[in-house]
Amino acid sequence: MNSEETRFGMTKKRHAETFEKAVKEKKADEAFIPLCSFVAKTKNFFTSSCCSGRILLLELQKDEKKLGSNFHRKWHRQVKPEEAWNALQENTSGEIWFKMEPLILHLGTNNLENANIALGAMKRAGVKRGGIIVAKPGKFLFEIEGTQRISVPVKSNGKILLEKKFLDFLVKRANEKMKKNGKAIKRLEKEFRKALK
Repeated sequence: MNSEETRFGMTKKRHAETFEKAVKEKKADEAFIPLCSFVAKTKNFFTSSCCSGRILLLELQKDEKKLGSNFHRKWHRQVKPEEAWNALQENTSGEIWFKMEPLILHLGTNNLENANIALGAMKRAGVKRGGIIVAKPGKFLFEIEGTQRISVPVKSNGKILLEKKFLDFLVKRANEKMKKNGKAIKRLEKEFRKALK
């Protein structure tokens, strides 16, 4: 076993242990557990992070950069309209955006050929966005991201910018997109089980 293989094996083991710990502590994203459990058992792949999608109320700072933002509310599940509306009634400063963000999955492998195998499985699953983000000898990381998104300003300087009826509509659409995320994750798992070794 050469140094690249040894390094990859250690990296894969570390990520598998981190995933197992997250599952035991109930911190793992439940929708991704079956897929990540399968990947952990493969010889040539590991998962480093994942999110099955989320609905949130994001409080933006003046520079409007996400790094300068605060989560006013964050849900990794479908949301009841009243939950979002009641959260919007609370005291806030700056701008509040209602957002729905897509699934995201980071996987690693040991060579370009395996990275392309996984990206091919992603395409067969109908997930359109993905690519290699790190390419080093013995270590290839790639990102898979869904396309389901909503991003709308809903409050500014303490004033709600929309009627409850429109927020109800946004929540309904966000919940529909969360369902689509769930179906996409199952398709990814199905294709990964066929292609990854």
